[in-house]
Amino acid sequence: MPPVQAPPGGGAAWRRLLLLLTVLPLTLAALAFVLQWRGGGVDDPTARWPPHAFPGMAEPARPSLALPSSDCSDVLTGSSGPSFPYLRGWSFPTDSGAGLGLQPKVCVQTSTSAGLEQILPWLFYHKVVGVAQFLLFVEGRAAKPNVAGVLESIPGVKVVYRTKDLEEQQAGSRIWNETWLSGFFYKPCNYELFVKQSLNMEMAIVMARDHGMDWIIHLDTDELLYPGGAAEYSVRRLLSEVPHDVDMVIFPNYESSVERDNIKDPFSEVSMFKKNYDHLPKDTYFGMYKEATRGNPNYFLTYGNGKSAARIQDHLRPNGAHRWHNYAKSPNEIKLEEAAVLHYTYTKFSDLTSRRDRCGCKPTKEDVKRCFMLDFDRAAFIIASTASEEEMLRWYNERVVWNDKQLNLKLLRKGVLTRIYTPMAIVQGLRESGVFTSVIAAGQPAVSEKLSPKKTDAQSQNVTRPGNLPINLRATDSTASARKILQSEFVFSDTDISAVPPMSPPGLDDEHRHHSE
Repeated sequence: MPPVQAPPGGGAAWRRLLLLLTVLPLTLAALAFVLQWRGGGVDDPTARWPPHAFPGMAEPARPSLALPSSDCSDVLTGSSGPSFPYLRGWSFPTDSGAGLGLQPKVCVQTSTSAGLEQILPWLFYHKVVGVAQFLLFVEGRAAKPNVAGVLESIPGVKVVYRTKDLEEQQAGSRIWNETWLSGFFYKPCNYELFVKQSLNMEMAIVMARDHGMDWIIHLDTDELLYPGGAAEYSVRRLLSEVPHDVDMVIFPNYESSVERDNIKDPFSEVSMFKKNYDHLPKDTYFGMYKEATRGNPNYFLTYGNGKSAARIQDHLRPNGAHRWHNYAKSPNEIKLEEAAVLHYTYTKFSDLTSRRDRCGCKPTKEDVKRCFMLDFDRAAFIIASTASEEEMLRWYNERVVWNDKQLNLKLLRKGVLTRIYTPMAIVQGLRESGVFTSVIAAGQPAVSEKLSPKKTDAQSQNVTRPGNLPINLRATDSTASARKILQSEFVFSDTDISAVPPMSPPGLDDEHRHHSE
């Protein structure tokens, strides 16, 4: 049988069809481009609203103001970094608004001497993640009129000044007269800070309860809560899912791992963190320990035992800055498997000298033990006190900065290091939307009142002074009354247990114990 031949002209028809299918999309694309270039034919819905605004969100007027310092201006105003500037028009919950109708109500307490460039990003980040109340115990820069006046003007913030009256009142408090904290008394630097934090936490329990709070957390202003695993990226949602019989929740801490030595604003420039021992397979932790430590004394530069949140209830007391306890029972506590506290420690080169300037110890191996609890803090104090700036910078790059990209990639693949971008995006978004500058502008009347010669002690609804504190924390002639907290009575007592200090993570000496378990 002869082969079948294609009809005459069939190949030409197919070629014309292919040409048509090729030319038609190109023609439509060219037409769309011409219409857009001429500004007609395409209705862009986003053009109906102002830039960076959603329907119903009016653009607030940007006030003109002078920021407290050049450093503060750099950090609190716009940056060149990427962000999502859609926070404009947000209404943050206040202590008189609907925000406190959300359950549970979470309170964060801190003791700080920082400036606005650090406190405002820290505070508003935690507002975003669901914190309802802030109790700020301030001294140093934080107590200056241009800082404290702004803080007092923020709804949901209570400011407590460290005055002579407050110190006298705390000297009559219950925990000052108990043995579990006494091992930290009458020592300088970090020990003194640890005692202040504990005394402030004792007072904050009563204040938080008076404000109807359900949970209380002590944080420093270089720490951010990371509600990993929670719906809506919410600390409130995270704690709402805790069983009712749990008294305390431990947030393991992750430590910042800076990748350059010129960081200015850690919260919006740092995205790499070293994971906690509790969030790593033990074989990975010990197997990568030497590479992750890089010649430093411990796996973390500073503490590794996390921070905890406590359910506010009768007989609650602090147990040092990292834990809470209860006079009436042994608390039932759990440790979170995904959530963490992000600790931004030694993120700026200037942190070396600022810590040195706050402490009057001698730069010797023996004397620094009297001032600092952790090995790296001791080494950092000695180098900052004895080396030139060039030597300090070299030491900082060797011990703190993660500039070996191959090592970083290896540890990221192993899970020892991790990238967390959400806090960076939130803080950058807050800054770009003008939240910080608006807050500073709104606080200027309070600042002016404080600076007024007629008002050396300006009154504010957000200020708490010793005379305004709950009666059960104020010094009285009755020792029994002065030492009560939350009207507790001696039902269960273990006051000989020592406070939990900042502790380093497990070292290689602990590896054999891990394998024997």
